[in-house]
Amino acid sequence: MLTYLPSPTVAAIHLGPLTIRAYALCILVGIALAVWLTGRRLADRGYERGVVLDIAAYAVIFGIVGGRLYHVFTTPEPYFGEGGHLVDALKIWNGGLGIWGAVALGAVGGWIGCRRSGVSFLAFADAAAPGVTFAQAIGRWGNWFNNELYGGPTTAPWGLEIHEWDQSAGRAVTDASGHPVLLGVFQPTFLYESAFLVVLGAVLLLLDHRRRLAPGELLGCYVAGYPLGRIVVEKLRTDQAEMILGQRLNVWTSIIVFLLGVWIIWYTRRRARRRAEVSPDPEYQDVGQRGSNGKTPDVGE
Repeated sequence: MLTYLPSPTVAAIHLGPLTIRAYALCILVGIALAVWLTGRRLADRGYERGVVLDIAAYAVIFGIVGGRLYHVFTTPEPYFGEGGHLVDALKIWNGGLGIWGAVALGAVGGWIGCRRSGVSFLAFADAAAPGVTFAQAIGRWGNWFNNELYGGPTTAPWGLEIHEWDQSAGRAVTDASGHPVLLGVFQPTFLYESAFLVVLGAVLLLLDHRRRLAPGELLGCYVAGYPLGRIVVEKLRTDQAEMILGQRLNVWTSIIVFLLGVWIIWYTRRRARRRAEVSPDPEYQDVGQRGSNGKTPDVGE
C-alpha cells in the first residue's frame, strides 16, 4: 500500500476567546528569522544591528497590509461575489496573503523606515533579501496546515493527502463516525515552492559572499529569481484564480516581476560603474569581481 505525505487535521487551537492559528505562527516565525538575519547582515555593512527593528516595524505592517490587499483584489469572489462577506477580508488569520503585494508594500514600508533611521535603502534591501526569501519558505508551511494551495491529483510517493477543510474552525471536516474527510492525494505545491525558496536564499547568500555586488544588485537577483520558481508552481496549482489570456494572473505577475528584477540588476550595475569612473575610492571598483569580505558598498539611497 502506498503511503503519502500527511496533512494536519487541526490548524487552530482555541483557548477560550483566543484562537492560535498555525498559519499565523508560520508567518511570525518567518518574520522573526528575516529580522534576525537582516540585523546580522546590516551589522556587517557597518550599521547598528538594532536599527533593523525600527525599519522592520514599518516593513512588516506595510507588508501584511499589501499582501492582504493583493489577495483580496485578485481573489474577489469570497469577499465581493455572490454569497461573499466583505468583513472576511479582515480575517488574515484564515489565510490569504499575496506575496507580490506583501513585497511591494513591504518595500515601501522599508523605505520609510530607512529614511527615518538614516539607513541606505539599497543596503537594507540587499541585507534583507536572503532573510525575506527564507521567511517566504517558512510561511508556505502555513498553507500545509490549512490544507490549501495544492496541485492536481497524483500517485507519486511525495503526494500530499488533503482533507475537506472548515476554514473558520481551522480543522478538517469529519464524517458521521468522526473521521476526517479525505479529498484525495495531490501535488504538494507548497512544498515545491518552499524548497525552491530555501535554495534561492542560499544562492543569494553565496552570491553576496563570493562576488562584489553593486548596491541593490542582490535585491535585483531576488526579484528576478523568485518568479522563476513561482511560474512553475503556478502551472501546477489547481485552486481558483483569475485568468488572463488563458494564464493565471500570478503567471503574468511573475513575468512582469522577473523583468523588473532584470532591470534592477542592469541599472544598479550601470550606476555602480558610473560611480567607479568618477570616484577614486577602491570600494566602488571591480563590481562583479570576487570580493574579499562579501560586503556591498553603501552608495546612495
